[in-house]
Amino acid sequence: MNFTYSDKVKELQQKLSQFMDDYVYPNERLYYDQLNPGERFASIPPIIEELKQKAREQGLWNLFLPESEYGAGLTNLEYAPLCEIMGRSSIAPEVFNCAAPDTGNMEVLARYGTEEHKKKWLKPLLNGEIRSCFSMTEPDVASSDATNIEASIVRDGDEYVINGIKWWSSGAGDPRCKIAIVMGKSNPDAEKHKQQSMILVPLDTTGVTVKRLLPVFGYDHAPHGHAEIEYKNVRVPAGNMLWGEGKGFAIAQGRLGPGRIHHCMRTIGAAERALEELCKRVQSRTAFGKKLADQGVIKEWIADSRIEIEQARLLTLKAAYMMDKVGNKEAKAEIAMIKVVAPNMALKVIDRAIQAFGAAGVSEDFPLASSWANIRTLRLADGPDEVHRRAIARYELEKYK
Repeated sequence: MNFTYSDKVKELQQKLSQFMDDYVYPNERLYYDQLNPGERFASIPPIIEELKQKAREQGLWNLFLPESEYGAGLTNLEYAPLCEIMGRSSIAPEVFNCAAPDTGNMEVLARYGTEEHKKKWLKPLLNGEIRSCFSMTEPDVASSDATNIEASIVRDGDEYVINGIKWWSSGAGDPRCKIAIVMGKSNPDAEKHKQQSMILVPLDTTGVTVKRLLPVFGYDHAPHGHAEIEYKNVRVPAGNMLWGEGKGFAIAQGRLGPGRIHHCMRTIGAAERALEELCKRVQSRTAFGKKLADQGVIKEWIADSRIEIEQARLLTLKAAYMMDKVGNKEAKAEIAMIKVVAPNMALKVIDRAIQAFGAAGVSEDFPLASSWANIRTLRLADGPDEVHRRAIARYELEKYK
């Protein structure tokens, strides 16, 4: 395995880092200041559209989507260091049109959508004109086992009728969110992993109701948000079905592989930024007669953080390499491993940084608290740690049967 970055990637790294320094970091505070305090989900901070335009002009746009005519022609391995840079700021992924859940949804549309789907939904998503959400998780079942999904998708002539309650449909609070990919059961009597289907549901369809937006540790993540959505006798054309009836579980596995590793790439960037902030802070603060940087325990924090980040990065690169060489399905063990490792690593690094900052670390004056809260969700999103560990153990045991 050769993880050396090509000249193309190095050039993009330099351009991306410079863009972050020039435009993203200086405007993070402005982004949140521009959110309407009374109607935080009703409008979009103008600065985000300005930054998106600048990024597109500089060719820093749609850098994901390997093996696709719609992306930048980068492999997963090439995209990894770029995605990491974006992960250093909560607003950056959208600036470059590389934000979840849109990236995963665009991959689904590119792989499984019809030409009509691509024209109506994929193209506007690629252009950054609209946003999307992914409705899989349900409040009444253990959704970590996707076969538990109970929302129904029933054929009725030239239409499908959808009924069910979904929650944690991230992105549905955004006024630009126009389309949902909904997972439900279309044939409860079929073989276990062929009961589910995925279907496209425009959010303005009759019967679609956003019941509430769910905060995360008190953060509402406006204007993106995480919605509880009711689908009540929602009718959409039969042509909105993705790939075909019974393909929902297969699509989910294909979608979540890249989605999981993208989360890990971004998480490493967040950990790197936290370590940088920690190092700067402890060299500028004095307690008990010497700088915090001279305290032995602080040095241990810094050393452990560097070791853990490097380990996680190498495992991420290996998983990306495997995805490129043998495909997402064959790389499932590596993807599962990094999905466990990266968030847990980042939480430890960020926690140390918070401790070094003292009370300031848990305030909104610095990005550490919100970063910790956001990354803590990744131990649940796209499958909880326990499910991935179960899968890893199963893959390992199969070697010795």
